[in-house]
Amino acid sequence: MALWDRLKESASTMQTQLMAKKNELTSGAFRDASMAMCALVAAADGTIDPSERQKVAQLITSNEALRNFSPDDLQRRFDHNCDKLTADFDFGKVSVLQEVAKAKKKPAEARAVIQIGIVIGGADGDFDKDEQAVVREACYALGLPPHEFDL
Repeated sequence: MALWDRLKESASTMQTQLMAKKNELTSGAFRDASMAMCALVAAADGTIDPSERQKVAQLITSNEALRNFSPDDLQRRFDHNCDKLTADFDFGKVSVLQEVAKAKKKPAEARAVIQIGIVIGGADGDFDKDEQAVVREACYALGLPPHEFDL
């Protein structure tokens, strides 16, 4: 199976798993960690161009697994994390990974945060090495083994 096909299949599987858990994913910690994860993936290469930021914002507001939260609230939290990463990537990354770690107490939420990162990273059909690296770092922040997600 070609890498592209495996990537699409993996992102689709992750989205299906997220939907199955949607009713469990209602905490503020999950919301905050998810938006931090989305910002990390958007800024994985060290920059966030406006079109990429807009594309990720659209994916957030259209993702069924995040429908438990207000789209405006999600957008505000995503933008706040993006601003931290844009101002100073290395320092911002530490702060944003701390937001991701908020979901560590609930294993189902922690896994869902990683799955959202993979879905967002693979949405353009290219889950590149930088995106994989930040999702792997998020796994460590959440105490999850990266190999569980093929990272």
